[in-house]
Amino acid sequence: MAMALRPIDNALPTTPERPKKQTKVPVSIQKQPEFGVNDENQAPLPAATIDATIDYISSENLKPISDPDFKILSLNEGLDSKDWVKVCESLNNVRRFALYHSALLVPTLEKVMVVMVKAMKNPRSALCKTSIMASFDIFKAFGDSLFDSATSAAFDQLLLQLLLKASQDKRFVCEEADRTLNTMVQSLTPLPLLQKLRAYASHANPRVRAKAAVSVSACVSKMGLEGMKDYGLVSLVKMAADLLNDRLPEAREAARGIVLSVYNAYTENEEEKQELWLNFCQSNLTPIHAQSMVKITSSQ
Repeated sequence: MAMALRPIDNALPTTPERPKKQTKVPVSIQKQPEFGVNDENQAPLPAATIDATIDYISSENLKPISDPDFKILSLNEGLDSKDWVKVCESLNNVRRFALYHSALLVPTLEKVMVVMVKAMKNPRSALCKTSIMASFDIFKAFGDSLFDSATSAAFDQLLLQLLLKASQDKRFVCEEADRTLNTMVQSLTPLPLLQKLRAYASHANPRVRAKAAVSVSACVSKMGLEGMKDYGLVSLVKMAADLLNDRLPEAREAARGIVLSVYNAYTENEEEKQELWLNFCQSNLTPIHAQSMVKITSSQ
């Protein structure tokens, strides 16, 4: 006898298929991103919205601040804002204080420089460029006082960021950083600046190394023989020898500038210039490096 089939209603319930997890799609919100926060999942605002609110004002067109003694009290609040547009406005006020009311900026200068470093790291080009422009005016206004212990550490960080920005691909940021580095060299005493720059002349990033070499060469060109001796003539020519073999033309050209500056200072009052230079190089460098040095100066 055939077995009766079990009614379908008595069958064990099948496990329902697990619903597929839906992919989350980021939604663009009309909220200003916080200053200093790089949220890669947030859709960027249209370029027109960004650029329309920021004015790049040249130093010559900046005006003094009315009632600066009162305005300085609210400067830090603006610099601490999470609204990047307000930070840009505050950085432009920093520039005005630096140019026209620098004494009022001194007590808060370190704080200002820390904010400038933070702004340069921000992915918004407008904020980054405004900070670089502020550095330009800070260098011109404060010069060697930036080497003081109160601001020295902040200056070191600022220098690194300027070298990094001068090395990047965004042309309008890169050019502004180059201009600011040149102003830094012209505004500060070469020896202490050279001591800060030398570590970057052997930086792992070849572009940073090249930009540092350009600034080193500019510093050395401002120094006399005594200043070079204070830093170390042998240290200078060894640095130049290493940079002569760099893979970037900009670094090699800067190295040649260093060599010529040292050569001219070292042999200035000597008749047998090439012989003196040859002896110096052979005494302090490897034969191949000494040969490279003499080759550069042989046409002088």
